[in-house]
Amino acid sequence: MSRSGTAGYDMSIIFSPQGKLYQIEYAFKAIKTGGLTSVGIRGKDCVVVATQKKIPDKLIDPKSVTSLYKLTDYIGCVQTGIVPDSKSQASRAIQECATFHHKFGYQIPPNVLAKRMADIAQLSTQHASARPLGVAMILIGIDDELGPQLYKVDPAGVYTGYKATAAGEKEQESTNFLEKKFKSNPQLSKDETIQMAISTLQSVLGADLKSSDLEIGICTMDNRKFVVMTDEEIDSQLTKLAERD
Repeated sequence: MSRSGTAGYDMSIIFSPQGKLYQIEYAFKAIKTGGLTSVGIRGKDCVVVATQKKIPDKLIDPKSVTSLYKLTDYIGCVQTGIVPDSKSQASRAIQECATFHHKFGYQIPPNVLAKRMADIAQLSTQHASARPLGVAMILIGIDDELGPQLYKVDPAGVYTGYKATAAGEKEQESTNFLEKKFKSNPQLSKDETIQMAISTLQSVLGADLKSSDLEIGICTMDNRKFVVMTDEEIDSQLTKLAERD
């Protein structure tokens, strides 16, 4: 159903008289309908993504539900928004990484992958035969020259590098929280980066989270590989955070 005043301009990828693409605006709204919030934070020698984990049905195996995707051994991402769209975009990203490695003989850098995924997303803003994906990709990795890298790709095809960013239902609240924390431009250690990601989610959600409520992925300068933290490792960080506070 068209909104009053849009006169059908939201039925396809076509500019309204106000210069808007309503399908893109709806895609941004779709990211928030999943009910999850994700954050990404870049530390001095590491980069972290953290997100909520919600199991919609008690009969579902929790191990089969994830928002974290390993794209290569060295690059990972958190997908926030419509789950099938998330899986589709992650699958395409894995394909692009493999193609780059086969063609050039080395691992794709995070910024190149972010640009490529943004270019693909932008195509759906030009063709009426394709709808935009209702998902935001927060991508992390270690660049050989630039160190820890954090990028966000949105449905409009915009990709941007960040010190810290958020996506999902509580995106604005998370962004406000992180802006205050990053006013002094802190040089965060690995533990401090992880704990800031957890405290951001706890603050905006107004709840104490357990390890089963969280998913955390990390890349460090020491290891360089994308690693998903175990429940035990998350519990350890929650304990340290509680003791610090």
